[in-house]
Amino acid sequence: MTNAWNADRSGNSGAVQFSNVAYNGQVPAGGYTEFGFQATGNSRAMVPTCGT
Repeated sequence: MTNAWNADRSGNSGAVQFSNVAYNGQVPAGGYTEFGFQATGNSRAMVPTCGT
């Protein structure tokens, strides 16, 4: 993991978990936010999952 924005991350390698940042709680009804990341390495090892 080389970079991430609009999210807190738990680390830089292995299983990395993204979580909400405080200012996302201020998004108004009908608004939106998004997050992203940049990483390097072998994409075959990457298994993205979503949870609440």
